[in-house]
Amino acid sequence: MTDAASAGRLIHGSCHCGNVTFELDWKRSDDAIPARACGCTFCVKHGGVWTSNPAGKLRVAVRDRARVSAYNFGTRTADFHVCAACGVVPVVTSLIEGRLYAVVNVNAFDDADRARVKAAPASFEGEETGARLERRKQRWIGDVRFEEA
Repeated sequence: MTDAASAGRLIHGSCHCGNVTFELDWKRSDDAIPARACGCTFCVKHGGVWTSNPAGKLRVAVRDRARVSAYNFGTRTADFHVCAACGVVPVVTSLIEGRLYAVVNVNAFDDADRARVKAAPASFEGEETGARLERRKQRWIGDVRFEEA
């Protein structure tokens, strides 16, 4: 077991069928996992409750890229990675000034204690695009890597 795993910092997640998996090195000492329950229709219909830690590291592995679609809407500044096989959206990314940022869906966690998740409602309706991108640069995970599974 790695030091991060023994400290409860590594969080594993996946879509339902396992085509998309992720490992998040949480890098926080507190037990709480703050999450945002977005109220937009897409997130509500897909169970999107998002968390991020700007100091964290995210590794996403995809078994079959042909079975993952990147869906975007509204400002078209974020890609919702939807597994076409099972319909789960485990990860959202945003490419900002050449750097990839991400959030993960707490409903896709495989091994984190659900009692640690502290979800609060969130609405980004009416947020100006520049402010939205700046918020993502400050709050989303900035160390993101996609790999073949």
